[in-house]
Amino acid sequence: MRLFAACLTFLWFALSASNASGGIFNPKTATLENGLQVVVIENHRAPIVTHMVWYRVGATDDPPGKSGLAHFLEHLMFKGTEKAAPGEFSRIIARNGGRENAFTSQDYTGYYQTIAPDRLGLMMEYEADRMTGLVLTDELVAPERQVVLEERRSRVDNSPGAKLREQADAAFWLNHPYGVPIIGWEHEIAALTTEDAIAFYRKWYGPENAILVVAGDVRTEEVMELARKYYGGIPGKEPVVRERPAEPPHIAEITVSLADPRVTRTSISRRYLAPGTFAGETRHAQPLELLAEILSGGATSRLHKALVVDQGIATGAGAWYDGDGLDLGSFSLYISPKDDVDAGQAEDALKAQIDLLLRDGVSDAELARAKQRLIDGAVFARDSVTGPARIFGQLLSVGGTVDMVETWPEKVDAVTAAQVNEAARFVLSGPGFLRSVLKPGKEAS
Repeated sequence: MRLFAACLTFLWFALSASNASGGIFNPKTATLENGLQVVVIENHRAPIVTHMVWYRVGATDDPPGKSGLAHFLEHLMFKGTEKAAPGEFSRIIARNGGRENAFTSQDYTGYYQTIAPDRLGLMMEYEADRMTGLVLTDELVAPERQVVLEERRSRVDNSPGAKLREQADAAFWLNHPYGVPIIGWEHEIAALTTEDAIAFYRKWYGPENAILVVAGDVRTEEVMELARKYYGGIPGKEPVVRERPAEPPHIAEITVSLADPRVTRTSISRRYLAPGTFAGETRHAQPLELLAEILSGGATSRLHKALVVDQGIATGAGAWYDGDGLDLGSFSLYISPKDDVDAGQAEDALKAQIDLLLRDGVSDAELARAKQRLIDGAVFARDSVTGPARIFGQLLSVGGTVDMVETWPEKVDAVTAAQVNEAARFVLSGPGFLRSVLKPGKEAS
C-alpha cells in the first residue's frame, strides 16, 4: 500500500479510537516569520520523539540534463557545515541513542531523527545549521558522486524489475518529468558538479520552503519555543514557484518488455494515467484508492479471487493506485501467470476482469469490505510515532493542509459505489495505457 494511504489508514484508526474515548486527534501548527511551517503531534505513549524536516523539492524539480541532483544533494547534506565536521551530526545522534535517515521522492525531500525527547533541542540545533550552512568542496563531492553511481548500479542495474520500471516510467510519462528516475540517469549523475549541488541547495533549501514536523512525547509549547530558538533566526527568501510541464492525454497502447535470465516468472501489468489528489479530476482520487483496495486488498479481493483462486491461472494478481503526488498519478493492474499458463491467456483473463468492472461496476458490499479492511489493516500502527509525522510532512509538502488529514476518514467513508464506478470508467475505459512485460529469457545484446 502506498505511504500516503497506509499512513492515513493509521490516522483513520487513531481518530476512530480517540473519538470513541471522547477525545480528538489534534495536531498544532504555526508558521514562523521566516516562512517555516511547524506541525506538532503530541503522542505520550512512549518516551521518544521524531523530528522531521521536509523540503518542497524533489527529483521532478531537477534541472533538465541534471537528473539525480535532488537525490545527490540529499547525500551531500551529511557532509557538514562550518560548525559540524562531515559525519559529526550522525555521530552525535548515535551517541545519544537515536537513529536517522533521509529520503528523496519525485515531489519532496525529507530528513529525520528519532531520539529521546530531552535531545530534541540538540536535533534542531544541528538540523537548522545544515538548512543553510552546508559547506561543499570538490574533495567532498567527488567521492559521494561515486557512492551514488554505485547505489544506482546496485539498486537498478542489478535488478531486472527495477530496470523495467525505469524504462516503463520513461515511456509512460510523455511530457512530465515524473518519467525521469529519482536517482538519475547514470551519464547525468556522472556529470554533476559541486557548483550544481550548491546552486540547487541555495535555490530550494531554506525555511520558506520547509516544513518542520515533530511527533511524540513532547509538549506543543516547548516545541514551538525550541523551533523559534533554533530555526526562527534563519532568514527566509521568496518561495520558489514550482513550474512543471503538463502531461498530455494518453491515446495509444505502448508496450515495454524486458527479458532477463534472472527472472523466474513472467509478470504483466497495465498502467493508466489517472487523476491525483491535487491534479486532474481530483474528485476521483478517493474512489480510486478504494477501487485499488477492492481489486487487490487481500485474499478475498476481486482480482485475487477471480484469477488466482477461481480460475487458477495466476500466482498473483492485483492493482495499485499512485495518486498522492503534486501532479497527475496512475492506476495499474497486474497478473503473474503460472508457469504452465500462456502469458497471452493470462493477459486476456486480466482484460476480461477490466471489462467486467467497466460493465457491472463494484457493489456496495465490496465497497463496505474495502473500507473495513483499511481500518483493520491499521490496528498494529496505532502506537506509531513516525507514521503521523510522515502523514503530515508528505501531504503538506505537495500542497495539502492539516484539515485534509483531519477530515480524510469521513470523506473516504462517504464514498459511494457509484462514485467508484464512475472513477473506474473515467480511468480504464480510454485507449491509452502502458503495457509492461517482465519475463525470463536472454538479455538483449
